[in-house]
Amino acid sequence: MAEDPSLTALIDRVRAARADKTALNITGGNTKAFYGEAPSPTPPGQALALAGLAGISSYEPSELVVTARAGTPLAELEAALAEKGQCLPFEPPRFGAAGTVGGMVAAGLAGPARAAVGGLRDYVLGATLLNGRAELLRFGGQVIKNVAGYDVSRLLAGSMGVLGVICEVSLKVLPVAVASATLRFELNQASALQQLNRWGGQPLPVNASAWWNGMLVLRLSGAAAAVQSAQTQLGGEAVDPALAAGFWTGLRDQTDEFFSSAAQAVADGATLWRLALPQTAAPLALAGEQLLEWGGAQRWLVTPTAGRAVREAAARAGGHATVFRGVKDGGALAPLSAPLMRIHQGLKTEFDPDRIFNPGRLYAGL
Repeated sequence: MAEDPSLTALIDRVRAARADKTALNITGGNTKAFYGEAPSPTPPGQALALAGLAGISSYEPSELVVTARAGTPLAELEAALAEKGQCLPFEPPRFGAAGTVGGMVAAGLAGPARAAVGGLRDYVLGATLLNGRAELLRFGGQVIKNVAGYDVSRLLAGSMGVLGVICEVSLKVLPVAVASATLRFELNQASALQQLNRWGGQPLPVNASAWWNGMLVLRLSGAAAAVQSAQTQLGGEAVDPALAAGFWTGLRDQTDEFFSSAAQAVADGATLWRLALPQTAAPLALAGEQLLEWGGAQRWLVTPTAGRAVREAAARAGGHATVFRGVKDGGALAPLSAPLMRIHQGLKTEFDPDRIFNPGRLYAGL
């Protein structure tokens, strides 16, 4: 990544902040400011905007690799990929037009296809990071088999900016599927989970699933013959392609009916939880509305129930719970065990010894 005035200015800002012991809150499009914890300094630290560090550095469609700077609008990157019939298969939520590539990686979130294709970290090939010592570090590269030892570039996925400024990232991309179809089935939650688990053991081109309010929706994706065969085998009601596209986009970007209703409930004092559970976990007996994705592995819950009860229920089922939106008493993210917290603290000390980047954004003390 060639140095330019925007990058030089960032380095100078980090050097000054380190000298002055001033916290820096890394800011891209600010579309995910609700996620995780609020930065801990009071008053908050200075904003470190990455809008000037934008642009697609390189794109090799034949190699299925793209490299973009952190401030590049996600919409710009996806448009460039679409021109070549390619995409980010993990479907990162966009939360509005201002989202950036750096924010996408720092948040580490994925959309409806996550269970079928993998998460964001599975597609990160390399990254350039500006650490707390104002050093520009490069990890990984632009090919899949390029990692020896600890894969730091993938470590940045979901790090919420606490390790440093993600300046540039190389991503693996994939061709858009040749064929796609969406089916729906009227099933209660328990029956939907049982059916999803049965289908999960069969060679079916299931790309995404969602259950809410008595309706299971299934997306098939892949070769035309495979999709057609699966449709015949599974039955169900075929959904109009235009209607299906709108549904999956709304689910990905959290603008559909469930999330719109959840936003109003949160405004009235409820909490939107994101639960990560084994796909085989039975329905949770918790008050409120639930939406299930990823074959049952990701469950959204909007509820007035106290956070401790939600976290205990998730733990009993073999998973954990994160406050996605709403009151974050007890912390936004699931508490870490002492050994894992020591690892996090050690990484923070190594990359950001003076703790100037996004302090407290992930966990207190980081």
